[in-house]
Amino acid sequence: MKILIPGSFDPPTNGHIDVINRCADIFSDIVVGVVVNPSKDSLFSPEERSSILEEIYENKNNVKVESFEGLLVDFATSQSVDAIVKGLRAMTDFDYEFQMAQANSTLKGFETIFIPSSPEYGYLSSSMVKEIHSYGGDISSLVPKNVLEKMKNV
Repeated sequence: MKILIPGSFDPPTNGHIDVINRCADIFSDIVVGVVVNPSKDSLFSPEERSSILEEIYENKNNVKVESFEGLLVDFATSQSVDAIVKGLRAMTDFDYEFQMAQANSTLKGFETIFIPSSPEYGYLSSSMVKEIHSYGGDISSLVPKNVLEKMKNV
């Protein structure tokens, strides 16, 4: 089964990596879709985010990284995926993602599979990482090593 894991990944966190890794152990083909949102003020460009993820998954044959703009369902269609996978940290994520799943099903018939975060990452978000980093806090346990190196330069 080929799945799509979409997200902004700005920056990729250990929570993102955990969900992707767990999916890579279950599904045959994974597309990690890096969302390009021109109206959002991102820390890293879409190319940088894609490059970071490609570096992490360079030895994982069933994981491919692509960036995209526009509707998720259009990108999912172009990638010929069977389902969309969303990681969930808490009920607040579920409320939002459930509505998006229903919209994606209505628009193009895509099913959404929800993967709960591992307990150690249930609180973790890219926004939190950026905020901690902006105040000089230690993010080394929150992000992969290559992300930590890139964050030193921003």
